[in-house]
Amino acid sequence: MRKIFLSICLSISLVPLSFAVRPNAAPAASKAKPSENPAPADARNKPSDAPSPVSAKNKSSFQFDAGSRSPFWPIGWKPSAQVSSASGTDQGAVPPGSFLVTTITLDGATHFAIINGKTMSEGQQFGLQIGTQIYQVTVKRIEDGRVILGRPSQEIIVPLRRK
Repeated sequence: MRKIFLSICLSISLVPLSFAVRPNAAPAASKAKPSENPAPADARNKPSDAPSPVSAKNKSSFQFDAGSRSPFWPIGWKPSAQVSSASGTDQGAVPPGSFLVTTITLDGATHFAIINGKTMSEGQQFGLQIGTQIYQVTVKRIEDGRVILGRPSQEIIVPLRRK
C-alpha cells in the first residue's frame, strides 16, 4: 500500500517537471522575421487605387411614379382617403366611396357623425386629400342613416356603414 502511494505522489510531482523541460515551440513559430514584417497600419486602412475584383454589369435602380402602387404595401391593399385640414385647390368630383360614415349621433338639435375616423358636426368644413389633390367639403346635414356632404359643385350622400 505504501509503495502504491509513493508511486502516485512521485508521478504527480514529476509531471510539472516534464512540462518545464519541453521547449515551447508555439511562441517561436509565431515570431516574424524583420524582413517579413507586414505593411504599416496606415497603409492597411487606406483604400487602394486598384480596381475591385468584383464589378456589377447592370446596376439596379428604382423609379416610383406618383400614381402607381407602392411595392411596400400588402397585396390587394389600397390606401383610404385622408381627412386634412389644409387648404388646396378644388377640381373635379369627389366619389362617395372616399367617405366612410361609421357612427351617427342625433341628440336634439346637435347632430354628430364620425366620417373617416374624425368627429364632425353639421356646418363643419374639412379638407379631403386624395392623392396630391385636396378637396374642401362641408357637412350639410346629418340625418338618421346618412350624411349629406356638400361641395360648391356637388352634393354627396354617404350612407351609414352597417355591419
